[in-house]
Amino acid sequence: SLQIDASCLTWEGQQFQGKAAIVEKLSSLPFQKIQHSITAQDHQPTPDSCILSMVVGQLKADEDPIMGFHQMFLLKNINDAWVCTNDMFRLALHNFG
Repeated sequence: SLQIDASCLTWEGQQFQGKAAIVEKLSSLPFQKIQHSITAQDHQPTPDSCILSMVVGQLKADEDPIMGFHQMFLLKNINDAWVCTNDMFRLALHNFG
């Protein structure tokens, strides 16, 4: 229950608004297993007492090759619970063609 109805997820350029849409998207991802390796993370307090976080790392989904990823999210304390109000995720794929 990290998301609320006002939460927003951008996943590979597609935007999903609200807890139900975000849970539906994350539940529909096609892989069966995933492993993460975080190589760097940065966190900053915001003037309105939120936490802005950026995570960089690698992931391996099922038998796919290892891929880099970037994720940035904003955590806000609402009624003594931390919720994710904004989340952006991208695979670190480079197309030099």
